[in-house]
Amino acid sequence: MRIFDPHIHMTSRTTDDYRRMYDAGVRALVEPAFWLGQPRTSPGTFADYFDGLLGWEPYRAAQYGIRHHCAIALNPKEANDPRCRPVLDLLPRYLAKDGVVAVGEVGYDEMTPAEDEVFQAQLALAAEHGLPVLVHTPHRDKAAGTRRTLEVVKDSGLPPERVLVDHLNEMTAGMVADSGCWLGFSVYPDTKMDVHRMIALLRQYGTERILVNSAADWGHSDPLKTRAVGDAMLADGFTEADVEQVLWTNPVTFYGQSGRLDLADDAAPAADYAGNTIKRGVAP
Repeated sequence: MRIFDPHIHMTSRTTDDYRRMYDAGVRALVEPAFWLGQPRTSPGTFADYFDGLLGWEPYRAAQYGIRHHCAIALNPKEANDPRCRPVLDLLPRYLAKDGVVAVGEVGYDEMTPAEDEVFQAQLALAAEHGLPVLVHTPHRDKAAGTRRTLEVVKDSGLPPERVLVDHLNEMTAGMVADSGCWLGFSVYPDTKMDVHRMIALLRQYGTERILVNSAADWGHSDPLKTRAVGDAMLADGFTEADVEQVLWTNPVTFYGQSGRLDLADDAAPAADYAGNTIKRGVAP
């Protein structure tokens, strides 16, 4: 089973996690910029963090045979802190780098006016740099936050196929499916989405435009939840081709729109559905 985890925070994980992920079939991942748990108080701390996502973390992943890519953004939780707002001025320099395959995580935490401004500004940056967008939906008032998210995305003029709306559940999946955006589901041990509910949603919505991730971070999470979904799909009667589509082809297709995916020759298709060439490399 070949797995591409489209949303995982490996900065928070150990090298033992990389080893277990490789053994489970993970060969590629995207690490979006996120809140580290401790508030950051100046743009310089973000620059150091972004440099780590582009330098140290891909090196660490490569030691275990995994391709590491990242998404860069000012995340919604820190969009409310005026000390962090100058990070928006740093983003263009990072969004031009090869290892960056999306703008993210962006979106809403508390749905404040400040979050509105930062979200809209980063959607504009994504359009300017030709990058897809990974959107975080809020943990509270999720239905209202998702509706507002889709309104802002529509107003931005970005094509919906370049937008992945993440952390969805049964209450929000339908509106995102209707929008034409990609559907993201974070499978957690206790919260967000569990394996059995994910199987039911795959039965309801099919395997197209759906990405399943572990979103593993410093909290109670599990980087092997993608593999658990794949095993559960097979046990439920999905085919190996269905599993390949959800756990590999879909994330490769979505992030391939950046033109910057760096995958092994035997792993990457020649081009994604939008006709963007995907970079090829040699597997570590």
